[in-house]
Amino acid sequence: MKLYFVRHGRTLWNLEGRFQGASGDSPLLPESIDILKQLGQYLKDIPFDQIYSSDLPRAVKSAEIIQSQLQTPCPLESIPELREWQLGKLEGLKIATLNAIYPQQIKAFRSNLAQFDTKMFEAESLYSTTQRTIQFIKSLKGSPAENILIVGHGANLTASLRTLLGYKEAHLRKDGGLANASLTILETNDFETFTLERWNDTSYQRK
Repeated sequence: MKLYFVRHGRTLWNLEGRFQGASGDSPLLPESIDILKQLGQYLKDIPFDQIYSSDLPRAVKSAEIIQSQLQTPCPLESIPELREWQLGKLEGLKIATLNAIYPQQIKAFRSNLAQFDTKMFEAESLYSTTQRTIQFIKSLKGSPAENILIVGHGANLTASLRTLLGYKEAHLRKDGGLANASLTILETNDFETFTLERWNDTSYQRK
């Protein structure tokens, strides 16, 4: 099975540099809607069997825009397990402000999750956010589907997909996170071993 993962389009809070986890949501920017249509056009000839998205509005809307561009009609289902990391006290706050107050913690969140103290911010644990998403992905085992599109979130997908690929906690974000409206493709035959075909690809975007 081939699994196509997309991070939702850029939102107002992304633009403003705010933490936007499972308890926060802001609308897609107008230009991101156009970019998602471009992504839909790029993927339009792939016969997807199913689209799953996080049930947060920014992800659902992103999935609907991509879905509208596909040649082959395909059902869309929203799934709570695909929600963004629950970031507790960080939700909605400006990253630049928090970086001034908690420089080591914000650096850890961006580049070394093994050192990120979720309890300090009453946030969901790294294990919780990755395992709920990984368990959903592994629940697709046995499905006759060949191509599935999954629309989710940057922090959650980055950590979850790299966990599936065998990375340790300290290296889950060593190259940063997934870009808005980026495409990542994993392939698996047994849902135990996953191979990476493409990571964080935005090359489809018209410049």
